[in-house]
Amino acid sequence: MKNTLITIVGATAIGKTTLSIKLAQHFGCDIISCDSRQFYKEMSIGTAVPDADELAAAPHHFIQNRSVFDDYSVGQFEKDALSTLDELFEKNPIQIMVGGSGLYVDAVLKGLDYFPEIDASIREKLNLELEERGIKYLQEELKKLDIETYNSIAIDNPHRLIRALEICIGTGNTYASYKNKPKTPRNFNSIKIGLTADRELMYDRINRRVDIMINNGLIEEAKELEAHKVLNALQTVGYRELFEYFDGNFTKELTIEEIKKNTRRFAKRQGTWFRKDKNILWFDFKEDVQNIIKTIETKF
Repeated sequence: MKNTLITIVGATAIGKTTLSIKLAQHFGCDIISCDSRQFYKEMSIGTAVPDADELAAAPHHFIQNRSVFDDYSVGQFEKDALSTLDELFEKNPIQIMVGGSGLYVDAVLKGLDYFPEIDASIREKLNLELEERGIKYLQEELKKLDIETYNSIAIDNPHRLIRALEICIGTGNTYASYKNKPKTPRNFNSIKIGLTADRELMYDRINRRVDIMINNGLIEEAKELEAHKVLNALQTVGYRELFEYFDGNFTKELTIEEIKKNTRRFAKRQGTWFRKDKNILWFDFKEDVQNIIKTIETKF
């Protein structure tokens, strides 16, 4: 049997972790996490990392294996994940990957696009403009320089926004022009499973998850990280809003509502990203796992 990576995708709070564990137990394999924020050990509450029982139910990789102080890129993750998969496939030709970070999923399954090196002073200038003029100014700059990228990336993510702008400014070409070039073929088959739910139901799950995070100590967790809020890892829904609260810009009640609202927006963007992939096999999040397993096994 050829090595096969089963990847579970979908919006936040949809039930990906639960399904990944059930599949890993059925196939007797490990789980690769490609959630770009669950890497960081200081952010356990706000990123909804699997709890102790879930981690014990199946072997997990790339969960809280880094610090927010580490400079860890999607390119580094691609190399690390592929290396780990090579080792895991020697034990079992079936492995599981799970996560809602579309770019990180694509990095493992397809490979990353090549971008030229850019003078570091350009990024420094953009970070200064972000601080002095705000994110809306940078969004308008990207809209003028590269409308295709403006319409396709998460433009409220400062890191992604600055990355696109520095390529445009540093090369004189659009960020989009470097995308979708031929990549190195992978040495495994890919089966992609997507979980979905009615929008109102999904939004309700998100709202309840945020309430649970607050009750579990998210405010205290963010407070411990406040001194480092400029770090890229902390440019994340749930933390950004709390840093505004600590600065006196939001009330506690408004902060919680902002976290819920921005998480719902994030879930919508995740859905937009994954729906573009016609190879994803979609299931309602309440689907019987045995039916999902039967579908997967027809693809081997």
